[in-house]
Amino acid sequence: MRVVVSNDTETILISQEIRNEVFVQEQGIPLHLDLDGLDSKSYHSLAYIDDVAVGVARLALVEDNNAIMARVAIKKDYRGKGIASKLIESIIAKAQQLDINSIEIHAHEYLEKYYEAFGFQYIKHVEKVGKHQLIQMCLTKPIT
Repeated sequence: MRVVVSNDTETILISQEIRNEVFVQEQGIPLHLDLDGLDSKSYHSLAYIDDVAVGVARLALVEDNNAIMARVAIKKDYRGKGIASKLIESIIAKAQQLDINSIEIHAHEYLEKYYEAFGFQYIKHVEKVGKHQLIQMCLTKPIT
Protein backbone atom coordinates (compact mmCIF):
# COMPACT_ATOMS: atom_id res chain seq x y z
CA MET A 1 0.00 0.00 0.00
CA ARG A 2 1.14 3.50 -0.84
CA VAL A 3 -0.22 6.62 0.89
CA VAL A 4 0.10 10.07 -0.67
CA VAL A 5 -0.82 13.37 1.02
CA SER A 6 -1.39 16.26 -1.37
CA ASN A 7 -3.66 19.17 -2.22
CA ASP A 8 -3.31 19.19 -6.00
CA THR A 9 -6.31 19.13 -8.33
CA GLU A 10 -5.94 15.48 -9.36
CA THR A 11 -5.81 14.34 -5.72
CA ILE A 12 -8.91 16.37 -4.90
CA LEU A 13 -10.85 14.87 -7.83
CA ILE A 14 -9.87 11.30 -6.91
CA SER A 15 -10.81 12.00 -3.29
CA GLN A 16 -14.22 13.29 -4.33
CA GLU A 17 -14.83 10.21 -6.49
CA ILE A 18 -14.13 7.86 -3.57
CA ARG A 19 -16.26 9.93 -1.18
CA ASN A 20 -19.12 9.98 -3.69
CA GLU A 21 -19.00 6.19 -3.97
CA VAL A 22 -18.90 5.64 -0.18
CA PHE A 23 -20.92 8.50 1.28
CA VAL A 24 -23.46 9.36 -1.41
CA GLN A 25 -24.06 6.09 -3.25
CA GLU A 26 -23.50 3.61 -0.42
CA GLN A 27 -24.52 5.53 2.73
CA GLY A 28 -27.16 7.80 1.20
CA ILE A 29 -25.60 11.04 2.44
CA PRO A 30 -26.64 14.01 0.26
CA LEU A 31 -23.90 15.18 -2.10
CA HIS A 32 -24.14 18.80 -0.93
CA LEU A 33 -23.15 17.72 2.61
CA ASP A 34 -19.94 16.18 1.27
CA LEU A 35 -19.01 19.00 -1.12
CA ASP A 36 -18.64 21.69 1.54
CA GLY A 37 -16.21 23.97 -0.32
CA LEU A 38 -13.19 23.06 1.83
CA ASP A 39 -11.46 20.62 -0.53
CA SER A 40 -9.26 23.22 -2.23
CA LYS A 41 -8.09 24.51 1.18
CA SER A 42 -7.30 21.05 2.55
CA TYR A 43 -4.75 18.25 2.38
CA HIS A 44 -6.04 14.90 1.12
CA SER A 45 -4.51 11.57 2.02
CA LEU A 46 -5.06 8.85 -0.59
CA ALA A 47 -4.30 5.16 -0.14
CA TYR A 48 -3.33 3.18 -3.23
CA ILE A 49 -3.18 -0.58 -3.66
CA ASP A 50 -1.68 -1.71 -6.96
CA ASP A 51 -2.01 1.87 -8.25
CA VAL A 52 -5.76 1.91 -7.51
CA ALA A 53 -7.00 4.63 -5.13
CA VAL A 54 -9.00 2.80 -2.44
CA GLY A 55 -9.32 5.23 0.47
CA VAL A 56 -9.20 8.87 1.45
CA ALA A 57 -9.04 11.19 4.47
CA ARG A 58 -8.99 15.00 4.54
CA LEU A 59 -7.24 17.57 6.77
CA ALA A 60 -8.90 20.98 6.52
CA LEU A 61 -6.92 23.89 7.95
CA VAL A 62 -9.02 26.30 10.01
CA GLU A 63 -8.44 29.38 12.16
CA ASP A 64 -5.82 29.71 14.92
CA ASN A 65 -3.57 27.00 13.46
CA ASN A 66 -6.12 24.24 14.06
CA ALA A 67 -7.47 21.61 11.68
CA ILE A 68 -10.41 19.31 11.08
CA MET A 69 -9.94 15.74 9.92
CA ALA A 70 -12.93 14.48 7.97
CA ARG A 71 -14.13 12.52 4.97
CA VAL A 72 -12.42 9.24 5.92
CA ALA A 73 -13.75 6.77 3.36
CA ILE A 74 -12.61 3.33 2.20
CA LYS A 75 -14.03 1.54 -0.83
CA LYS A 76 -16.19 -1.39 0.24
CA ASP A 77 -13.97 -4.19 -1.11
CA TYR A 78 -10.93 -2.84 0.75
CA ARG A 79 -12.33 -2.42 4.28
CA GLY A 80 -10.90 -4.33 7.21
CA LYS A 81 -7.34 -4.19 5.86
CA GLY A 82 -5.97 -1.37 8.05
CA ILE A 83 -6.23 1.25 5.31
CA ALA A 84 -8.13 3.79 7.41
CA SER A 85 -5.49 3.56 10.13
CA LYS A 86 -2.73 4.32 7.62
CA LEU A 87 -4.69 7.30 6.30
CA ILE A 88 -5.30 8.67 9.80
CA GLU A 89 -1.62 8.22 10.67
CA SER A 90 -0.66 10.14 7.52
CA ILE A 91 -3.07 12.98 8.40
CA ILE A 92 -1.66 13.18 11.94
CA ALA A 93 1.89 13.23 10.50
CA LYS A 94 0.92 16.07 8.12
CA ALA A 95 -0.56 18.00 11.05
CA GLN A 96 2.71 17.54 12.96
CA GLN A 97 4.68 18.76 9.93
CA LEU A 98 2.45 21.85 9.74
CA ASP A 99 2.75 22.42 13.52
CA ILE A 100 -1.04 22.27 13.94
CA ASN A 101 -2.32 22.90 17.49
CA SER A 102 -5.28 20.52 17.38
CA ILE A 103 -7.21 18.20 15.09
CA GLU A 104 -10.97 18.00 15.55
CA ILE A 105 -13.15 15.26 14.10
CA HIS A 106 -16.86 14.54 13.88
CA ALA A 107 -16.84 10.75 13.82
CA HIS A 108 -19.56 8.13 13.73
CA GLU A 109 -20.45 7.36 17.33
CA TYR A 110 -19.51 3.68 17.06
CA LEU A 111 -15.92 4.68 16.15
CA GLU A 112 -15.17 6.45 19.45
CA LYS A 113 -12.82 3.73 20.80
CA TYR A 114 -11.12 3.44 17.41
CA TYR A 115 -10.19 7.14 17.37
CA GLU A 116 -9.21 7.08 21.05
CA ALA A 117 -6.43 4.66 20.04
CA PHE A 118 -4.92 7.53 18.00
CA GLY A 119 -5.11 9.91 20.98
CA PHE A 120 -8.42 11.63 20.20
CA GLN A 121 -10.63 12.49 23.16
CA TYR A 122 -14.43 12.57 23.21
CA ILE A 123 -15.93 16.07 23.52
CA LYS A 124 -19.68 15.72 22.90
CA HIS A 125 -22.44 14.35 20.70
CA VAL A 126 -23.13 16.54 17.69
CA GLU A 127 -25.38 16.33 14.63
CA LYS A 128 -26.88 13.36 12.86
CA VAL A 129 -25.97 12.96 9.19
CA GLY A 130 -28.43 10.65 7.51
CA LYS A 131 -28.82 7.73 9.91
CA HIS A 132 -25.42 8.32 11.51
CA GLN A 133 -24.99 9.90 14.95
CA LEU A 134 -21.75 11.89 15.05
CA ILE A 135 -19.56 12.74 18.01
CA GLN A 136 -16.98 15.50 18.32
CA MET A 137 -13.47 14.40 19.29
CA CYS A 138 -10.19 16.29 19.46
CA LEU A 139 -6.45 15.57 19.39
CA THR A 140 -4.40 18.41 20.86
CA LYS A 141 -0.72 19.29 21.01
CA PRO A 142 1.56 17.62 21.38
CA ILE A 143 0.10 15.73 18.45
CA THR A 144 1.72 12.30 18.56
